Amino acid sequence: MRFDPWNPDFVAHPYDVYTKLRTESPVSYFEPTDQWLIARHADVDELLRDRRLGRSYLHVATHEEFGKPPEPEFQEPFWRVIRAGMLDVEPPVHTRLRRLVSKAFTPRMVEALRPRVRAIAEGLVDTYVEKGGGDLIAEVAEPLPVTVIAEMLGIPEQDRHLLRPWSSDICLMYELNPTEEMQHTAVRAAEEFAEYLRALGRERAAKPGDDLISALAGIPELTEDELIGTCVLLLNAGHEATVNATGNGWWALFRNPGELERLRADRSLLPTAIEEVLRWDTPAQMFERWVLEDIEVGGVRIPRGSEVALLFGSANRDPEVFEDPDRFDVGRADNPHISFGLGIHYCLGAPLARIEMVESFGVLLDRAPKLELVREPEWKPGYVIRGLRALELRTG
Repeated sequence: MRFDPWNPDFVAHPYDVYTKLRTESPVSYFEPTDQWLIARHADVDELLRDRRLGRSYLHVATHEEFGKPPEPEFQEPFWRVIRAGMLDVEPPVHTRLRRLVSKAFTPRMVEALRPRVRAIAEGLVDTYVEKGGGDLIAEVAEPLPVTVIAEMLGIPEQDRHLLRPWSSDICLMYELNPTEEMQHTAVRAAEEFAEYLRALGRERAAKPGDDLISALAGIPELTEDELIGTCVLLLNAGHEATVNATGNGWWALFRNPGELERLRADRSLLPTAIEEVLRWDTPAQMFERWVLEDIEVGGVRIPRGSEVALLFGSANRDPEVFEDPDRFDVGRADNPHISFGLGIHYCLGAPLARIEMVESFGVLLDRAPKLELVREPEWKPGYVIRGLRALELRTG
């Protein structure tokens, strides 16, 4: 098998291909997406911190100056929303937005959420156990982070069912070579989400509550578009990766029953187990960066105007960094995985994601000690954001 992000077999198990890439061609050009694949941990680590690369190039050049065609006109509403948040912009705009938003994600404030996260997890798991199981992703993995971030932002409970579909549809734009139908779906979701948040933001500006949207609406330096873009980013990033990491993690445990028994016997392993889940089968298989100045990686010159595809899934299995990297070890102590990124774009919500996963895994281990697999799951077709369609379990 070769690197083929549209092949279901590759999506289900890309790791043998990664081994070959790291060994034979750690820096290689992939013509179907016009990208340079970067497979080794050391190179991915270095490039994530290198300011000669960026999530965007529009702060230094127009599309034409950068040798790229302008985006189709129909995509304008999508990029207006996305580039008003911090994910797809660079300093100084990124610096300003991150400084404003990070006030809500200090370690102390996030840790204070732990009791509420656990209470939500307990309620979801109790219902799940009463039913005797079902799809863990739909019934526990999805509603937990959605509820947490929606409560933080102050999204009314009756509207929360809208969030996951909007988020999933928006993320279609980030897949490799998305079809025109996928692009239109992403644009429509971004427009609907933006209109919803615009109305809610104005409502909170006039009548503030004790929530993050009210706090953001009260910041004079934040434009209305930036408030919307920030909320879309927090809602998307605040649960999309956590949902997939939870599903991937439980599937990893069922494929490694000895490690599952080890975790059942010793809850103190939960923090390292979650880090291993994030390393061994990361939901974020690839992140892309634009080359703003000529660079050299592994002896290969990559010119300005190129795009690099940083293979997180490969970097996390690099034997130069991880001992016996293909072994799933819930007690792995030395684990410098890069599933949350590095550098200025390091995931702001990483501490919250860790709390959500530790608490949900812990509650499931406590209240469903005989949890078992009903059938082998299937992977969704997406590669960049990689997760299971469903995970059918019974509680025994």
